[in-house]
Amino acid sequence: MRSIRPVAVIVLAFLCSLAMTGMPVQLLSNPPELRAKGHILSLTLHAAITNDGNDSFFFNGQPNAPTLRLSPGDQLKITYINDLPTKLRERCLIGPCLDMTNLHFHGLTVSPDRPHDDVLDMMAMPGQSLSYTVHIPKDHPPGLYWYHTHPHGESYQQVLDGMSGALVIEGIDSYYPELAGLPEQILIVRGRSIGRGPQSADLVGRVKLGSDACGGESDTPDEIFTVNGSVRPQIEIAAGERQFWRLVNASADRYLDLQLEGQTFEVVAMDGMPIDRHDPSHRTRIADHVLLPPAGRLEAIVTGRTAQAPPQLVSHCVDTGPEGDPNPGMILADIVPRSAPVSTSKAAKSHLKPDFKVLDLAEEEKAPPRFTVTFTEDKHGFYINGAKFAPDAAPMVRAKVGTFQHWRIVNASAELHPLHIHQVHFLAYAENDKPIDDPLWLDTVNVPYGGTVDVIMDFSDPVIKGMSVFHCHLLNHEDKGMMAKILFE
Repeated sequence: MRSIRPVAVIVLAFLCSLAMTGMPVQLLSNPPELRAKGHILSLTLHAAITNDGNDSFFFNGQPNAPTLRLSPGDQLKITYINDLPTKLRERCLIGPCLDMTNLHFHGLTVSPDRPHDDVLDMMAMPGQSLSYTVHIPKDHPPGLYWYHTHPHGESYQQVLDGMSGALVIEGIDSYYPELAGLPEQILIVRGRSIGRGPQSADLVGRVKLGSDACGGESDTPDEIFTVNGSVRPQIEIAAGERQFWRLVNASADRYLDLQLEGQTFEVVAMDGMPIDRHDPSHRTRIADHVLLPPAGRLEAIVTGRTAQAPPQLVSHCVDTGPEGDPNPGMILADIVPRSAPVSTSKAAKSHLKPDFKVLDLAEEEKAPPRFTVTFTEDKHGFYINGAKFAPDAAPMVRAKVGTFQHWRIVNASAELHPLHIHQVHFLAYAENDKPIDDPLWLDTVNVPYGGTVDVIMDFSDPVIKGMSVFHCHLLNHEDKGMMAKILFE
């Protein structure tokens, strides 16, 4: 009899362990992809109800949001049709769900005006449609972005149901040529309510949902994470194989503290911004774990290891504060060995040239804040600078296009809040008045409870003129009022 190779032994033992627990074996599958042709990507997207009663994006008749792939200079055209029912079905956070919907292109440096990334005035009620035309600037940073619904008051429920998808701006290998030819994995991590039905115990067991609280949270955990819609899928990687992972935390209100057991992430980009775009002397960062707030993105190289036991991709428990929601640890995916590296789905080499933006912001960092954002909350709602969001409100702040501005974000509450601002990135350089080691350019930053974060907002791009918003990206907080307008002028 021929001997079984060691890799096969590991896989066989792993599959047997899953069979003993009753867990179905499911390999990770990437979402369908759409690519621009002739510098234009056109599609029709529907908002509709799945068989299990959840809101969902439908593409080509299937409840599956495609990954949109464009290059700088391309144009994205989406006809978005609201096929949600006209009859009220459920209650949202601040009243009955009206099933209104729209789209937000998270992280893209594009115009906030109609028909681009307008979340204030573009809204479709059931039976209506919206037409988006989004011009990707020729100098747009390459990286991972995402799109999701953004109807104030109903964002939380729709994103929790999974109305989101990945959006890739090509050309990141122009900053890091080693990426060309690497197998690529798109990982969309979403929250899923576990409910109280007979499947809840099975779901908890599958992901080994932690029962211990790492902070002051007292509520019972009510969500698990899925990866590309699957509960604890398997990701294949051969020993020594390098893969490019692009991961978005697309949950409505949960943090990820990511770790690939026994390995490190070679981080290439965060929130769609290449690490070396602003610091060419530091091309990547090595991290053994990465904290991703809701909406945060990680792009990193991982290498298959020669281990006797397959590692797991896990999220550790996150202390969200005495008033925060439980954010327990769990297993996201199992990493299983493959006898040979994958030979398909490899990224093509880009012909773009890197556009480095080395900036001297020392004087702005030392200057007093030009604007302060203060998060507060009480039993009646959530506030920015003492005010709840109102659709007819005047802008809370005006920003002159062509400038960089020091902002301070103050979290005067007893739970975490992630700040996100539409259209721009910022340099997060200090936390609780202490410099951050290896500061990063982000579009969503975690603000510790009872603490502060100082950032330098980049308002230099002339395409961002118009009315936009900034808000907490715990979407249950945003729906309850923690959002404000900003006018770029």
